[in-house]
Amino acid sequence: MERHRQGKRILVVDDDPDVRSSLGRILTTAGHEVTLAENGLEATRRWREVGADLVILDIFMPVMDGLETLAALRAYAPRLPIIVISGGGATGMDLFLEARLFGANWTIAKPFTVAGIMALVESALVDTPNTPD
Repeated sequence: MERHRQGKRILVVDDDPDVRSSLGRILTTAGHEVTLAENGLEATRRWREVGADLVILDIFMPVMDGLETLAALRAYAPRLPIIVISGGGATGMDLFLEARLFGANWTIAKPFTVAGIMALVESALVDTPNTPD
């Protein structure tokens, strides 16, 4: 698989400050420009302000949950690559199926490994055509 040589803009949306900051550090270390948001409302605002080449989006969040955010982002950018993350436990598979119906391209369960999330990010950035919406 070809690796991206140039960093991309990635929007990370998670209400858990530890997950949000960890993903931010991991992605920044990998050379990407990262924007952080703690809920869906902030995420949609930040996406409209700075855009993104990829969104990593949690499902369970206050203010505006992940599925609502996913639908809103899809309305703005139908081809935007979106990875949905969740630590939803026993209902996780149902949530991931629902997220796919709402337009998620990829899903990954928490806790995930650095290697696991980075493989998914690389795949998302390589497999998604870089065409305007």
